[in-house]
Amino acid sequence: MGGGRANLAHVSNPQRSSTNSIEILEYYTEERDGLLQLRDSVTSNAHLHSNWTGPPCINSDSKWVGIACSDIGHVVHIVLEGIELTGSLPPAFLLNITFLTKLSFRNNTISGPLPNLTKLVHLEYVFLSQNRFWGSIPLEFAELLPKLKVVELQENYLDGHIPSFDQPTLTAFNVSYNHLEGPIPNTDVLQRFPRSSYDHNSGLCGSPLETPCPPSPTPVDPQRDKKKTLQLWSIVLIAAAAALVPLLVILFSFCYYRKLHSRQKTSQQNQAEIEIGGPESIEDIQRNQNQLEFFEEQMSGGFDLDDLLRASAQMLGKGKLGTTYKAILESGTTVAVKRLKNMNGLSKKEFIQQMQLLGRMRHENLVQIISFYYSKEEKLIISEFVPNGSLFELLHENRGVGRVALKWEARMCIIRDIAKGLAFLHQSLPCHKVPHGNLKSSNVLIQQDYYHSKLSDFGFLPLLPSRKHSEMLAVAKSPEFIQGKKLSNKTDVFCFGIILLEIITGRIPGEISDDEISTITAGGGDLSEWVRMVVSSDWSTDILDVEILAATAGHDDMLKLTEIALECTDLIPEKRPEITQILQRIQEIIEQKNE
Repeated sequence: MGGGRANLAHVSNPQRSSTNSIEILEYYTEERDGLLQLRDSVTSNAHLHSNWTGPPCINSDSKWVGIACSDIGHVVHIVLEGIELTGSLPPAFLLNITFLTKLSFRNNTISGPLPNLTKLVHLEYVFLSQNRFWGSIPLEFAELLPKLKVVELQENYLDGHIPSFDQPTLTAFNVSYNHLEGPIPNTDVLQRFPRSSYDHNSGLCGSPLETPCPPSPTPVDPQRDKKKTLQLWSIVLIAAAAALVPLLVILFSFCYYRKLHSRQKTSQQNQAEIEIGGPESIEDIQRNQNQLEFFEEQMSGGFDLDDLLRASAQMLGKGKLGTTYKAILESGTTVAVKRLKNMNGLSKKEFIQQMQLLGRMRHENLVQIISFYYSKEEKLIISEFVPNGSLFELLHENRGVGRVALKWEARMCIIRDIAKGLAFLHQSLPCHKVPHGNLKSSNVLIQQDYYHSKLSDFGFLPLLPSRKHSEMLAVAKSPEFIQGKKLSNKTDVFCFGIILLEIITGRIPGEISDDEISTITAGGGDLSEWVRMVVSSDWSTDILDVEILAATAGHDDMLKLTEIALECTDLIPEKRPEITQILQRIQEIIEQKNE
């Protein structure tokens, strides 16, 4: 199992160079052959053809990008995430990599059917989300993989039914944003996952969704049906003749009532409690006759501009960039709509180019933009609705007796998600001097159970007409902005550091009292300056949020993250670490905790 062992080469042993002795290294040829099939079938920005050469494993080490090995040289991890992997997977490339425990291709553009996982009895983690996989979920995923712990297949184009997963080891499962259909299997495992694991599959039904499944049709006896046919025909003819006249009267009445009801409904909608954009802007939009612009990767969402204007809406918040609404369409779909302000000087070309750039980015830690609308007087951005509010609300609202505190474990997950989303933005928007530009706790949205978050309001800095307008964004709190210096991606890192301190201390940036700190250097980083003063002589727990003080097992992690946060908020941008380095350090802290 795992392929035949073969000699690799004679390699000089530096420890024995004086005697010119040699060391013979070995690897599993069939595992390498499978990986080479993958290398030759796809393209990416990771240069696999030049990197994947020689043996994939030398004992427990691998120089191949994305490959990890066991102590005896078997390939155990294939992790190729967010590297623009394009093409289709070879049908049988995994069959001989039988010691594989983790497979991850998430956040690429792979098309074709899902990979064949037969024989991978040690497989625990399957991350195939955010690609273009199509077809059904193979039965082998549910029947032949006994050790599965996590399955992520969301944001693809999968169809058909969900197999009956029932592995007791399965702790995370997500097939949302596909085209699956039929009832969710009634296994104990699948029934314990939340609705968000199945959302946005229009054909799915049953628990835990709130969509009941239609009753199964009762089997029909053909002989009995044949006998009834003549009886039914005679009854139908008699009934039709008797009912024709009253039916016409009823039909006329129904049409009249429907027309009247339609007028009343239109009148009620015009008197809605909140209308997106207000009456004047709606009239402007309707005169303009433009329509919503959707992105290639997105379906039309089943709605258009008229549906949006008829939607029942609730204002979620009013910020410096504009007002955000929760809009519930007549179809039941819920979206978030942001009505932008201070952008009327933008040309249509500038706005559309930026929206198309942002809307085509797909990452699990970024709010997905669905569509947008442009007119000279009105600009709308329609995105997915994230239901559980913002990080700011979780940290600061309703503090006191009866409040459910945000646990340290959840805070760690949120910190990691923010770093992952920001790292993706920095990788995907190299042409933006500050890829996010407005990173703050109110723009970190919580998706489910406080353990998954998404960044919003990113990429707007190029749309603002002047530096003065940029004062509305989080970057305005950075030292370089206050001092009139050049902004860079390190400005995002500064904002990330402030969020880190906000999560650790439970304090709102900008609300440190004069009694707590008397001297603040230029930079708007009063929270970071206060923390520096408190910990300057010792790593004191005095800075920690009182709500997480009881989590004594996490104090070391809290102080390690405080150190990272203070590096991020250094007054000199060049001294701040890159977000990729920060993410790696955060992941190491989490992995050490889980060991």
